[in-house]
Amino acid sequence: MNIAVVGTGYVGLVTGTCLAETGNNVMCVDIDEAKVEKMQRMEVPIYEPHLDVLFQRNIKAGRLKFTTKLEDAIDDAEVVFLALPTPPGEDGSADLSYVLGVAQHLGKIMKGYKVIVDKSTVPVGTAEKVQAEIAKNAKVDFDVVSNPEFLREGFAVDDFLKPDRIVVGTSSKRAEDVMASLYKPYVRQGNPIIFMDEKSAELTKYAANSFLATKITFMNEVANFCERVGADVDKVRIGIGTDTRIGKRFLFPGIGYGGSCFPKDVQALAKSGKEYGYHFEILDSVMRVNENQKTVIVPKITDFFNGKLEGKKIGLWGLAFKPDTDDIREAPALYIINELLKQGAQIKAFDPEAMENVKGVIGDKIEYADNMYDAINGADALVIATEWSVFRNPDFSKISSALNQKVIFDGRNLYELEEMNEKGYYYSSIGRELVK
Repeated sequence: MNIAVVGTGYVGLVTGTCLAETGNNVMCVDIDEAKVEKMQRMEVPIYEPHLDVLFQRNIKAGRLKFTTKLEDAIDDAEVVFLALPTPPGEDGSADLSYVLGVAQHLGKIMKGYKVIVDKSTVPVGTAEKVQAEIAKNAKVDFDVVSNPEFLREGFAVDDFLKPDRIVVGTSSKRAEDVMASLYKPYVRQGNPIIFMDEKSAELTKYAANSFLATKITFMNEVANFCERVGADVDKVRIGIGTDTRIGKRFLFPGIGYGGSCFPKDVQALAKSGKEYGYHFEILDSVMRVNENQKTVIVPKITDFFNGKLEGKKIGLWGLAFKPDTDDIREAPALYIINELLKQGAQIKAFDPEAMENVKGVIGDKIEYADNMYDAINGADALVIATEWSVFRNPDFSKISSALNQKVIFDGRNLYELEEMNEKGYYYSSIGRELVK
């Protein structure tokens, strides 16, 4: 098929590349000329494992192209994916201006039947709004489909090529046939393409992310309580995770969720509820607890230094909101940095991929290390904010030599308590006994 993808962020670029990988001709559109020129030079503008190989291969094969002109992309396209930003407004609602702006323009330039696919995460009722915007100017038939993405940053390529399920919301048999044909190569092992109405598809994405965010947040609450009563959250996690009704995933406690999806989607669903006269009390609690959880480690650091962080040197491992991505949106590390800086601490940080993005946000307020050990050289404590694999099995002799004192505040519970005790560390983690 000939396909257009409007927007080349995480979702758009992964979608376009993976669709090209199964033989489709894909034209990606972005208004950022510098970004488009970079992609035309076969440079991937984001970090996502395995994306670069597919990206370069499909450009070389002529199946993946880039343009700044919407008209060029959709002229021959049978399917047009809208993978545009839907950032949260001040009131938490999703901003649909990018999506609706493109929709209005599409109506003016379409020359034949097309399936318009909402790939962005959007509130219930957006498909109707997109349909109305296109219809204002359209002189040809078209259908609008809701096809939410379920891509995990760090695993997005595998998630697209081998999905657990594909959700398609449409009331059109013609559009359903097109989408079934398009996605057939990705479900050869029997995972389902689930067809439903547009509103149900839109809500499915919000409900899924909000449920996962709730699961994470509940476990963080349990971890905080474990510290009060002397229980071990790791044992509790294993004890409840073996119950098949609960499952093992999303039960690891830490310093809160971040990223581009969970915070925005929980907020947007809660706001949508209010617009329809329904109050999601659970989601209000989830947002409040998660906001506090991002800095739950800071009082532990402050207490250790007897409330005097002025001039203290802190080494920080991890800046991205999760490993295997350079995405720093709502990253707990940024909240921790802000609180420590307020108290006069000096911070030197290392992250395998996200340092350039952080430099663009907070500049030279902190130092940036060449490697993980450089970040802690001469530091008074190490803080771990992201669970990159490279941090899981470090050289503790190097850590001991680099630090002024053997002190670690671990926001991701990377190390065993017994090992930290044997090595003589002051080790503070989440929901577990303090080693000192």
